[in-house]
Amino acid sequence: MDDRNLMENLLMLEKGACDLYTHGTVESATPEVTQQFKNALNDSLCMQGDIFKKMQAKGWYAPEQAEASKLGTVKQKFATA
Repeated sequence: MDDRNLMENLLMLEKGACDLYTHGTVESATPEVTQQFKNALNDSLCMQGDIFKKMQAKGWYAPEQAEASKLGTVKQKFATA
């Protein structure tokens, strides 16, 4: 496993953790538990952002630019909703 694969795996794991913490925040029964999930989510989002930035700096993660026509279609779809 090379560095790129390792970073891709770390990024996917952090994204999964963010998803779990989001659900935990929404489903929490008490304000104290909600706050703990929010804290964990914030930490995980920061780590995910750091991993993304490092991958992007190395040229390993280059998000595709959306086409203007597709953006217009999406805008219209949600403007009428």
